[in-house]
Amino acid sequence: MTRPAADYIGHAQAWAEWRRAMAGERMHHGWILSGQKGVGKSAFALAAARELVAEAGVKQPEGDHPDILYISHGPKDDKEEKKRQDGKPFELARSIRVKQVRELQQRLTTRPTLGSRRVVIFDPADDLEKGAANALLKSLEEPPAGTHFLLIAHRIGRLLPTIRSRCRVLDFPRVSDADMDAVLAREAPQASAAMRAAAIAAASGSPGAAIDFVELDLGAIHQLMQVLVERGDPDFSLRGQLAAAMGARPKREKQFAAIELARAVVADRLARTPKRAIPTLVDTHSALVKLAGQAPTANFDAGLLIMEVGTLLAGLAGRKASA
Repeated sequence: MTRPAADYIGHAQAWAEWRRAMAGERMHHGWILSGQKGVGKSAFALAAARELVAEAGVKQPEGDHPDILYISHGPKDDKEEKKRQDGKPFELARSIRVKQVRELQQRLTTRPTLGSRRVVIFDPADDLEKGAANALLKSLEEPPAGTHFLLIAHRIGRLLPTIRSRCRVLDFPRVSDADMDAVLAREAPQASAAMRAAAIAAASGSPGAAIDFVELDLGAIHQLMQVLVERGDPDFSLRGQLAAAMGARPKREKQFAAIELARAVVADRLARTPKRAIPTLVDTHSALVKLAGQAPTANFDAGLLIMEVGTLLAGLAGRKASA
């Protein structure tokens, strides 16, 4: 069950800025909600949109709101679209497509349903394909009357500079370790103290990522990664264990989480390493960043992917770890 937006830690400053803007004479039409994935930006966007479209004397629906349009990844293709129509599980596309933006723009030619304002949410806007981003830019340049845009961005640098320049930015900070532990104790009471500590280290200030860590059962993988960094893997045994811990057919979410976990392991080591060893750590971290960028769109074999991650980590131990 989705938690009320008021329950999210670290949103106080964003709410204060949003409500100051609402109280002003003219509400800006474009906003970017910027921060790492898992800090509650989507919940904030939906709650903020409801505040903006509500009008005195007009009854607001409890469920979906006709004046809040939520745009995210659609079905991968026509076959997956048919599955969605039939109420079956379907595979998502890897980007938000120009067709979706064009269909939205057709809807924006009509007036809002219940009041004078409408809100369009893109989640995440940094997954807009190039044509979709350019189409959205035209709407931001000439917004329809009463229409406001909330663009959720996990990596704001991926947005077009022209889109960024037309929007105000609300920043969502990383959550402290103490607050993260409180969130995990509430949301994942089954997790041990050791598991919570590992999740907090891996999530880098993102409660959502920490909860995913627990739910995806990445504890054993985290331990193996730490051993790889410390000892290396000259006989490939640890990398074999790492592949076994991932499973024969892991979900893509688990593969992506494992890469992010490896990045967290390297970043933690970077913070407590003598200067002479830092260049190697930086190179390894860069390689993992590149791998994380490629994984969502490349059709990597899951076993080879985790072996590559293990090889990068084992190389930090200064031993022979070539694959």
